[in-house]
Amino acid sequence: MLQVNVLRNDPNFVKERLAVKHFKQVELVDEIIALDDDRKKTQVEFDNTQAKINAASKEIGKLMATGKKDEAEQAKLEVGAWKLEVEKHKEALELLEKKLTDSLVILPNLPCAKVPIGKTPEENINVKQAGEIPTLYEGAKPHWDLIKQYNLVDFETGSKITGSGFPLYKGKGAKFQRALSQYFLDFNTDAGYTEFIPPYMVNEASAYGTGQLPDKEGQMYHATADNFYLIPTAEVPVTNIYRDTIVKESDLPIKMTAYSPCFRREAGSFGSDVRGLNRVHQFEKVEIIQIVDPAKSYEVLDEMVAHVEKLIQSLELPYRILALCGGDMSFASAMTYDFEVYSAAQQKWLEVSSVSNFEAFQTNRMKCRYKNAEGKMQFAHSLNGSSLALPRIYASLIENNQTVDGIKIPKVLQKYFGAEEIV
Repeated sequence: MLQVNVLRNDPNFVKERLAVKHFKQVELVDEIIALDDDRKKTQVEFDNTQAKINAASKEIGKLMATGKKDEAEQAKLEVGAWKLEVEKHKEALELLEKKLTDSLVILPNLPCAKVPIGKTPEENINVKQAGEIPTLYEGAKPHWDLIKQYNLVDFETGSKITGSGFPLYKGKGAKFQRALSQYFLDFNTDAGYTEFIPPYMVNEASAYGTGQLPDKEGQMYHATADNFYLIPTAEVPVTNIYRDTIVKESDLPIKMTAYSPCFRREAGSFGSDVRGLNRVHQFEKVEIIQIVDPAKSYEVLDEMVAHVEKLIQSLELPYRILALCGGDMSFASAMTYDFEVYSAAQQKWLEVSSVSNFEAFQTNRMKCRYKNAEGKMQFAHSLNGSSLALPRIYASLIENNQTVDGIKIPKVLQKYFGAEEIV
C-alpha cells in the first residue's frame, strides 16, 4: 500500500507512474489527498475538544475544592456537551480513516524508473538470452504425450479425485518432481537462505499484507467456514512471518526459502497454452524471499536475478530474462524480471520464474519496520522470486531431454533422482 505522504509530496509524479501501469483511476490520488485533509481537520477538532474537556475537568476539581459548587456544576454541563462533540468527531474520524484506507488499497504500487513503457507482454524487454536450443529427433513429443508414454502424470485420475487442473504425479513422475523440489531447496540454502515449511492456508490479514487482497480475491480458493485462503505461493505465508514486527537493522537482509503447493483458480481451459502442465490449478513451487534495507533493495534484486539465472543454467536449459513493462506487471510490484525457458517440443518460451522488488508496498501493509542507524523507524523493503516453479520446468526438462530410448536426467538432478534417465 502506498503511503499518503508519497501522494502528498508529488501527486503529479504519482499519477505519471500510475499511468505507466495503465491504472485508469488516477483521480483517486486527488480524492485521497482530499480525504486526508478532512481527516487532519477532524483530528484537530477532536484534539481541541478533548483538550477543553481535560482542562475543564481539572478546573472542576479546583472549584469543588474551594466550595464553588454552582460554578462546578455549570462547568460539568459544558463538559457534557463537549463529550458529545468528541464522540461525533471520533465517529467522523473513524469513518474518514476507513474511507482513506479503502481508497489507498485500490492503488497499485508505483513502478520504478527502470520499468519499460508498454501495455502488453509483447512490449516486455528481452534483456538476456542464453543457452543452446536443442534439436530434437524426428517424432519428438510434447510433454503431455511423454507423461502418458512414461506413465509419469495422470490427469484423468486427478480430475476424478478433484477436478480439471489437478495433476496426479506417480511413480518416477512423482520421484522426479520430488528431486526437483529438493534440489531447488538445497541450491537456495547453500546460498544462505533459511528454509521454512509454512502453513498452506492463510488468514485475511496475511493475504492483505502481501497484496493478494483485495486485488486477487477471485483468483484464490477460499475456505469460507474459517475465512482462510489456500496460498497462491509461499511468498504469502513466509513474508507474513514479519507482519507487525520491528526487525533489527543488524538482522538485514533476512533471506528465506520455502517449498509449497500453490493453488490458483485463474487457470484457463482452452488452447495449447493450458495443455498438460503448462497451466494448472495446483502446482508446486520453491520460493525465495528477502526483507532488506531500502537503500540496498535494487542491488538485492540484481542478486536474486543472478541466483535464479544460475539455477536455470545448472539445469542446462535455454532461457531468456525479460524486464516486464508497466502494463504487464503485478499489482504490488515496483520492478519485475521474468525468466522463460524454451520448450523444444512445443517450440515456445514458457515462464518459470518472476523476481520482483515490492519496495515498501508490502511492508507498509504488514507494518514491517526497522530502526535505522539514526534511530528513525522506517519500513523495510521486500522482494521475492520463484526458484523455481515446477510444472513448466518439469515440462521443459522432459521435452528437451527426450531421446528415442528415454528421457535424460540433467547431471545436477541425477543424485536426487537416483538414475541418469527415465526409460
